[in-house]
Amino acid sequence: MRDKFADVVYKIGKEDKRICALVADISPAGSMLKFREKFPSRFINCGVAEQAMIGIAAGMALRGMRPFCYTIATFSIFRPFEMVRVDLCYQNLPVTIIGMGAGVIYSTLGGTHHSMEDIAVASAIPNMTVLAPCDPDEMRLATEWCAKKSTGPVYMRLGKKGEPILTKNAKSKFEIGKLRFLTKGKDVAIISYGTMVSTAKEISENLEKKGISTSLISCHTIKPIDKKGLTKVMELHKKIVILEEHVPHGGLSSRVKEIALDNNFKGKIQCFTLKDKFIHFYGSHKELLEKHGISVKKILDKIK
Repeated sequence: MRDKFADVVYKIGKEDKRICALVADISPAGSMLKFREKFPSRFINCGVAEQAMIGIAAGMALRGMRPFCYTIATFSIFRPFEMVRVDLCYQNLPVTIIGMGAGVIYSTLGGTHHSMEDIAVASAIPNMTVLAPCDPDEMRLATEWCAKKSTGPVYMRLGKKGEPILTKNAKSKFEIGKLRFLTKGKDVAIISYGTMVSTAKEISENLEKKGISTSLISCHTIKPIDKKGLTKVMELHKKIVILEEHVPHGGLSSRVKEIALDNNFKGKIQCFTLKDKFIHFYGSHKELLEKHGISVKKILDKIK
């Protein structure tokens, strides 16, 4: 997804001179390298100075530019939090912060590189839009929206690389602020975002084989949440399953439960998230998810 993001920014940058890219100690490669070479005046490597990166982006936005701030998620939102809150969100500036390798994707680099709370942190700030596309195609559409249509700050959570295309035969179109049905069923609604939609798809396929009709839904816009769409999902399904690579509090699970309570939902909601604790374990991304209890097998066992 990160490579495709660079491709999209380079393509838009050729068409729109307002597009600029700021990175923090990330060596540009692929299309990001092409962006730097083609538009050197619109590319800044701020080094290990993420606070400065956000401040510079704010200044560029005030001068009419459309900046994209790109680095590893934990450093894009946690380290410069005050600047994100005050420089960008307080002034409601059209700057997009890209949190790459979010969740526990940077598994072997340890807790310093895990962004398990980023959705909650970003969503808490007024004026911030929070996006988490599930595959390269959704990422392209989301990036184009950020570049051309957004009017305020955006935090966009991305995976790393090699993510499959999941939305080729989606039942509904991509629209910021709206749920997107990838498949439609009547018994169980499985709602997820970002790279976890791939896991949600496996679970959906397993349930379908057992005769359980499922809707697979990409909630690519976490904020503003699609309250009307979620209300409709609750009217049409007896059970809702939420999957997210995020701590239990302040993410999609919390929002869905709030909306369910407001609408007196009588069905069942099961949430599968990262644990509310740091995992002191060395292993691959898949192994870390297993330790947190969100593997396909463990989820299917609990759904039964």
